[in-house]
Amino acid sequence: MKIGAPRELEPGEARVALTPESAGRLQKLGHECLVESGAGLAASFSDDTYRAAGVKVVDTAAELWAEADVIAKVRAPMPQELDAAPDGKTLISFVWPAQNEELLAKLNAKRMTVLAMDMVPRISRAQKMDALSSMANIAGYRAVIEAGNNFGRFFTGQVTAAGKVPPAKVLVVGAGVAGLAAIGTSVALGAMTYAFDVRPEVAEQIESMGAEFVFLDFEEDQTDGAETGGYAKPSSPEFREKQLEKFRELAPEMDIVITTALIPGRPAPKLWLEDMVKAMKPGSVVVDLAAERGGNCDLTVPDQKVVSENGVTIVGYTDFPSRMATQASNLYSTNIRHMMDDLTPEKDGVVVVNMEDDVIRGALVCHEGEITFPPPPPKVKAIAAQPKKKEPEETPEQKAARELAEFKKAANRSTALLGVGGGLLLLVGTVAPASFMQHFIVFVLACFVGFHVIWNVAHSLHTPLMAITNAISSIIILGALLQIGSASGVVTVLAALSVLMASVNIFGGFLVTRRMLAMFQKS
Repeated sequence: MKIGAPRELEPGEARVALTPESAGRLQKLGHECLVESGAGLAASFSDDTYRAAGVKVVDTAAELWAEADVIAKVRAPMPQELDAAPDGKTLISFVWPAQNEELLAKLNAKRMTVLAMDMVPRISRAQKMDALSSMANIAGYRAVIEAGNNFGRFFTGQVTAAGKVPPAKVLVVGAGVAGLAAIGTSVALGAMTYAFDVRPEVAEQIESMGAEFVFLDFEEDQTDGAETGGYAKPSSPEFREKQLEKFRELAPEMDIVITTALIPGRPAPKLWLEDMVKAMKPGSVVVDLAAERGGNCDLTVPDQKVVSENGVTIVGYTDFPSRMATQASNLYSTNIRHMMDDLTPEKDGVVVVNMEDDVIRGALVCHEGEITFPPPPPKVKAIAAQPKKKEPEETPEQKAARELAEFKKAANRSTALLGVGGGLLLLVGTVAPASFMQHFIVFVLACFVGFHVIWNVAHSLHTPLMAITNAISSIIILGALLQIGSASGVVTVLAALSVLMASVNIFGGFLVTRRMLAMFQKS
């Protein structure tokens, strides 16, 4: 089939749904690729770059819509695009069907097969198609860059001849994909980073990235702060009041606040109120990633940057991914390509809408003249880990008795094994010559000692232990050298092989040990 990407008509939208790289992958699936002239210019992809990748460049959107079987877009079609679109096409784009019922009805009236990238279910197999996460990752990163652009100091602390510069203090509210991206960027720039989320289970992720998790002293159980899809669920009024109280406490100390709390299809919760902005120092910055749904901050104005009366800058842009159009286009087009990979199971350029596939069915909102939204719950569900039963703690007396019993059991087993071994040695000694027995006893003792030395070592230490012991145990080379001059040809050959294998042990053992030790040395 032919896959086409028209130029986005939404004001300020610089992304494109098809890049030269993704087009190459789609062609391997048996598809032909088209793009409207100039569609990728804002994302730094020229028409010549597309042509070099084997993509056909058409002059107008009308020509592209008429020729392509599958239309890949970033934003949902605008009214003028939809009115001019032929019937029966397949559309892949952001649609937001829950908030755009009228658009959904128009798409269905055109008998389109529509796959909404914002409806891809958040299951493990669908992560490669999760465009919401891809764009949120970019938005979180860009939020820190925009904050730095409007902040009058360094992020990292410095000590210079001209004086000491303290590090910036950054608070990230919400630790979803965007929040974690903002935390990582802020920490990398050297700021003292704090983060809050209603889901206590993300505290470990936050702290592992080098930020400090803001805990609330709240008695209500908040261990179940997440709902389906990985988003935070709305908090109780009591928890919200405690949360706002904590934010009021932090407001005078913070230089930059980045709010990311947003659940698709719902108004953004108000978390950074006007009195908190008034409590911040002049020159501070608030970046509101929820501006498109009303904003987390009382003073946010969508698509604008405003300055409060006390000199705090509030950034309410709604196009953060588009401000990094090249990277955003690369990631989004990769999400599209993975979706087409699932839609082309035979890799023969034939699109198959498999209604039994959880990912395809979850993203499908219109098909064959029917509205298929909302989708049924995915058949594949995460299996909740069952809580382990806590074993009762042992008293010191019980622990001592248990250890004594285990010691006696091990001692009895060792005694029995020694008895059996001694009996076998005596039995062999009755028929074997004395010279043989002398060497045989040494061999048995070596095996016994070696077994116990290796058996009691932790598995994580086996590789370094074996490397060094192989080198040391290769003292056998001395015996082989003594026998290499034997009159027997067989003995000479065996001695030469022993020297060869022992040499490999010596050099290989020390080489492996040296490489492992180098792993723990700072370059």
